[in-house]
Amino acid sequence: MTSSPEKSAAKSADPVDSLVLHATDNHVAWITLNRPEALNAITPDQRERLIQHLSHASCDPGVRAVVITATGRGFCAGADLRGGPPTGGPQAGEQVAGEQVAGEQVAGEQVAGERVAGDVARMIRLGAQRLIGAVLDCEKPVIAAVNGTAAGLGAHLALACDLVLAADSAKFIEVFVRRGLVPDGGGAYLLPRLIGPQRAKELMFFGDALTAADAARLGLVNRVVPADDLEKTARDWAERLATGPTRALALTKQLVNASLDTDRTTAFAAEAAAQEINMTTADANEGVAAFTERRTPHYRGH
Repeated sequence: MTSSPEKSAAKSADPVDSLVLHATDNHVAWITLNRPEALNAITPDQRERLIQHLSHASCDPGVRAVVITATGRGFCAGADLRGGPPTGGPQAGEQVAGEQVAGEQVAGEQVAGERVAGDVARMIRLGAQRLIGAVLDCEKPVIAAVNGTAAGLGAHLALACDLVLAADSAKFIEVFVRRGLVPDGGGAYLLPRLIGPQRAKELMFFGDALTAADAARLGLVNRVVPADDLEKTARDWAERLATGPTRALALTKQLVNASLDTDRTTAFAAEAAAQEINMTTADANEGVAAFTERRTPHYRGH
């Protein structure tokens, strides 16, 4: 998938910028994985850039919705099992974002040659889990436009998004079991909450490819569209969100994401507090005024 915002993205001397394209159009931040030859498997450099873009989207008033997509025939094949250490980065043994660089590979990342207890857990916590957390915690609604195969961490990257659009040719694969690995990147957290524990175990135990249609039937995907319509549909949805009450959407996202991990009393208290906070926003005042005046509201995102 190649969207027009990608074409307008500013060039940079940083080579990672060509591997994670970024542009803002009509208040929508388009974040595009761009390693089609590797089915967009994510390197540590790319992961950090994705986290950075999502963090910036949260605090940028000019961004009111986010789309994550990819070029080529794959959305994301997961963590890059063959990629080297970060470009232009430190030498073996030095720390980058809490990870050891160079040496043997474990679960798709480079770690120190002599591993000690805790290294792998730390690597996962500071790597894949941070990426999924960045999507879940982004204060703007995030749409995944899944143009092709989403496997392993790539599947979890899509499923962590608030809304998931998939081309009819897309597939979702819990590939970890094929490599003798435990799911990471929040998979065992996300899937049971989306489709229940039995279905989640079926996908994770067997590692079979799930078609876009089957993913939609299970509730993992909001809508399946022809591949040629994916960008247009993603743009339509994102621009609709970008004209909505941004802070109300952020608080709604926070409430829904937290609701599955809490009891009713806590959830109700959080809902009341969110409503209290939201009623201080200009958009809430505009929404109420528009209702009483029988006109269409004009939200500004604050």
